[in-house]
Amino acid sequence: MNKQQLIEYLDRKVVEYNKPDFIQSDPIQIPKQFSRKEDIEISAFLISTLAWGNRTAIIKSGQRLLEIMNFKPYEYVLNYEEQKHTFVHRTFNSDDLNAFFVSLQKIYQNGGLEKAFGLHPEIPGVQGRIVSFRNAFTQEPFPDRTHKHLANPLKGSSAKRINMFLRWMVRKDESGVDFGIWETIPMSELHLPLDVHTGNVARKLGILTRTQNDWKSVAEIQEQLVQFDPEDPCKYDFALFGLGVFEGVK
Repeated sequence: MNKQQLIEYLDRKVVEYNKPDFIQSDPIQIPKQFSRKEDIEISAFLISTLAWGNRTAIIKSGQRLLEIMNFKPYEYVLNYEEQKHTFVHRTFNSDDLNAFFVSLQKIYQNGGLEKAFGLHPEIPGVQGRIVSFRNAFTQEPFPDRTHKHLANPLKGSSAKRINMFLRWMVRKDESGVDFGIWETIPMSELHLPLDVHTGNVARKLGILTRTQNDWKSVAEIQEQLVQFDPEDPCKYDFALFGLGVFEGVK
């Protein structure tokens, strides 16, 4: 395929997968249970943090989190008092969850999650926003063991789960999948939530040459996707993910 054919092909795949049916098997169904902005943000952030491994297990863990928060995430975070929870998802345990609740409470005492993803004074774009957020979220007494659950693009991480969370919060279209409830970050800044599926498909289609799924690869794909759609490059996550997960392209 030439470039124009590739764009047309991916655009068709976006239309095919960017629709409500996608929600049925995706962790985004957890925050879809809420209408209040803060409830959506908190539940989306927590479930995106757990989004690695089997998607059925991820969704099950997400429902368990909602039970812990009495299905009132914002109220629970605002009134949170440190405690031991009965919770584990892979390597994310009750100590990590307690640390996340403590940090979320501080974040909302200082303007909320959207504000925490403000522009960085030195690092441009979404990479800087992630760094700004990470710095705010991991202030002392954030435990050392819990740092691994919050990606750091400055150390090479693709930040797949944070980029996915940002896609949920920022992308706004008529499909009804992403929420589009954040106004301070332009869709043009969003980067692909790069994982094994999207990475493999991107390499097969010739829009990624690097073999590692790291931040440099995210940046390389971004250079291509902004040429395909400069206003909404992250919409191609639906195409690449759908091709990899639902159509078995490797």
